[in-house]
Amino acid sequence: MSSVTPDPPSFSPSSNAGSAATSQSDLSLNTSAYIPRYIDIGINLTDRQYLGEYHGKKVHDPDLENVIQRAKNAGCKKLMVTGSDLKESRQALKIAEKHPGFIFSTVGVHPCSANTFDTYPNGPAAYLSELRALATAGKSHGQIAAFGEIGLDYDRLYHASAEVQKKYFILQLDLAEELGLPLFLHSRAAAKDFEAILFHRLPKLKGGLVHSFTGTMEEMKSVLEAGLYLGVNGCSLKTEENLAVVKEIPLNRLMLETDGPWCDIRPSHASSKFLEGAPSLPKSVKKERFALGMDQLVKGRNEPCTISHVAHVVAKLKGISAEELCEATWKNTVDVFGLGEAGR
Repeated sequence: MSSVTPDPPSFSPSSNAGSAATSQSDLSLNTSAYIPRYIDIGINLTDRQYLGEYHGKKVHDPDLENVIQRAKNAGCKKLMVTGSDLKESRQALKIAEKHPGFIFSTVGVHPCSANTFDTYPNGPAAYLSELRALATAGKSHGQIAAFGEIGLDYDRLYHASAEVQKKYFILQLDLAEELGLPLFLHSRAAAKDFEAILFHRLPKLKGGLVHSFTGTMEEMKSVLEAGLYLGVNGCSLKTEENLAVVKEIPLNRLMLETDGPWCDIRPSHASSKFLEGAPSLPKSVKKERFALGMDQLVKGRNEPCTISHVAHVVAKLKGISAEELCEATWKNTVDVFGLGEAGR
C-alpha cells in the first residue's frame, strides 16, 4: 500500500543517555540516526470506530487496514490487540491471524463486561469453556500473547457490580494460571480489592502488566513491588499528578500503549506541554469529512501511530533519549509477552 506519510523520524540519543540530569538540548543533538521501534501493547482494533461506525451510525468507510499501515509507517513493529469479551477476543485473534508476526492478541473479559458470563445462553461455565478453547488454540499458534483484559473497575459499576466483577476476575485468574499465559490487567478505582485478589496468587501466575495505569504513587509502588509491569498512554499523562507518577516508574518496568480509539493526548492535558519537537502525525479531520487514505486521522479517534507522542512525552519527562526509552520498553514487552521474538 502506498503512503504519503513520511518515514519514521530519526532520534538522537544524548551522550549520557539514562541520566535524569540530561538536558533537553542534549536530547536534540543529531549525533546519530536512530529509527524507533515501538510496540503498542494495548490497542482496541476490534472497536467499530475503525469500521467507520460511531454510536451505531455509519459515518465513513472502514479504514482498519490503513490504521495498521500507518502504525507500521510510524515505527510500530508489534501490536497487541485487546480482547474485552468472548466476541471481541475472537475478533482480535482473527486480526492477528491476518497479520502474523506483526499483530498479536489477548483473550479475556473486561470487568465492565463481566455480566456477559451470566447472560451467555449456555451459562457461565460454558462461557469460560469457550474462553479456554479460544486461548488454548491461539496460544498454540503463537498469536495469543496474554490473558486479559481482566481486573476490576469501580468507576463504572453501572456496567457490572463489584461482586460480579470480583467473581469473574477470580475465575479468569484460575484460567490464566491453568493456561500459563501472562496477564493483561485493568485496575480502576479498585486498588484495595484488586491487590487482595491478585497479589497473593502471582507466584503461581506468569506475571504481566497493569495497562493504562492512572493510579497514585502508592499504588504504582505496590504494583511494582508485586513484580508487575505498567503500561502508559495518554490517559496516564493527563494531570500533573499522573506525570509525577510516570516519571518515577523505573525504566525496566515500563511499557507503551495508545489504548486507541481512546486515551489520546489532548491540548488540555498536562502532558501536552512536552509535545514540542514530537514526530509529526497526519492531519486530523472530523469524522464526517474523513476520506480513506494515509494522510488523515479521524479527529478524536486514537490509533497506534500516535504512540510516538506517548514515547516523546515519557522520554522528555524522564530526561532520557527516545532511543533509551524505546529500547527499554521493547525489551520489557518481549520479556513478558514474547510476541514471536527469540530470547523470551
